[in-house]
Amino acid sequence: MQRLAPTLRSVLPRSSIPPRAISLSAARRFSSAPVRRSDDHGHAPQLFGPGAKAGAVPSDLEQATGLERLQLLGQIEGVDVFGEGPLEVTRLGTPSDPIVVPSLADERVVGCTGFPVDSHDTIWLALNTHKKVHRCPECGSAYSLGYEGGAHDHAHH
Repeated sequence: MQRLAPTLRSVLPRSSIPPRAISLSAARRFSSAPVRRSDDHGHAPQLFGPGAKAGAVPSDLEQATGLERLQLLGQIEGVDVFGEGPLEVTRLGTPSDPIVVPSLADERVVGCTGFPVDSHDTIWLALNTHKKVHRCPECGSAYSLGYEGGAHDHAHH
């Protein structure tokens, strides 16, 4: 390799930019951040099952991972982890006193069946944080999103 260096210098074109010393601050800007351990950034623990025994077909609980496993473990404990149950509506929501729908996201889809319940077909409303009150076009019931997430949540799905 040392024998090729003079030959390569004579063959390769010379740069018109003169070489400069790199300042310490410039070198620091391009250096990488210190190494972080995987257990110091606050993420939730991984949810995965034990898997199936050799030669056996795994059950849902044995092979489920992530959110599916969380939901299955919640069902075993009797907890609805995603809050999929029906919203109890005991009154007609008004613009001054809407029915508040809790949500960890800044948008949630709800189905209005009227008041009293089942007085009209289900009409789906997309509640969001941009509009304070959403009204059903059939019965006029008002709904509002009760956002319970953090101010800087980045819940990309």
